[in-house]
Amino acid sequence: MAGASLLALLDDIATVLDDVAVLTKVAAKKTSGVLGDDLALNAQQVAGVRAEREIPVVWAVAKGSFVNKAILVPAALLISAFAPWLIPPLLMIGGAYLCFEGVEKIWHQLAHRAEAQADEEALTQALLEPEVDLVQFEADKIKGAIRTDFILSAEIMVISLGAVAGKGLGTQFGVLTLVAILMTVGVYGLVAGIVKMDDAGLWLTRRHPTGPLHQVGRGLLATAPPLMKLLGVVGTAAMFLVGGGILVHEWHALHHAVQQHLGNAWWVDPVAGLTVGVLAGALALAVVNTVRRLLGKP
Repeated sequence: MAGASLLALLDDIATVLDDVAVLTKVAAKKTSGVLGDDLALNAQQVAGVRAEREIPVVWAVAKGSFVNKAILVPAALLISAFAPWLIPPLLMIGGAYLCFEGVEKIWHQLAHRAEAQADEEALTQALLEPEVDLVQFEADKIKGAIRTDFILSAEIMVISLGAVAGKGLGTQFGVLTLVAILMTVGVYGLVAGIVKMDDAGLWLTRRHPTGPLHQVGRGLLATAPPLMKLLGVVGTAAMFLVGGGILVHEWHALHHAVQQHLGNAWWVDPVAGLTVGVLAGALALAVVNTVRRLLGKP
């Protein structure tokens, strides 16, 4: 009898782990937009940090990210246990915020291009001054990156929670924990690789003046800058696709109307998500800018 009970317990555990694995894939797919933006933002956060301090800074932010998720995972589980009705509106808010971020990023690049370039030049010039407190500069970078990570991590947890809504507490805990670990390790591992790509290329070109490895080094040096730009573009597009997709699927009347008029072809969901994402983001930005003007804020 005890053996049968043990086998039944093991079977239950295996079932839960299988559910966790499947649902983690679903949650990871749904959070891809946030992940792309997280990767691009954090790679940009270490800009201006000295080469020998890039990895320590990335590690410091990664530790802060783990702390953020250690707070957010229990908070998400509490919401699921005691206020599950909050999950759909939180998903809608998270989706709308993703769309808002995407439009705001594009608008800022178009409307404040000269200002952004001036700020970058001022930062570069300041770092050349010997009296600049680089320790304080680095600490400010880390704090800013951790604050940004908290917002993006909250979005990831909410979206992941929506993917496991209605499942058992053990499954939810497993999925959220696994997503938190995988996202943190994945994002900051890639950030570390990206920020050191140019250093690796420079090392290869100096160590191997000729030959295949020299060409590899030159390739890394040439790839690093456009890769950063590509990450920003892909991350922004993913924000619209994921954020707009959440809004379409959670707004059941809209989802039904889309399916009724456009059918169920493979391209319907991405196009609908992208369209709704851009429109929702533009509307949110207009509202936020109006409120800022009314409050006298720039």
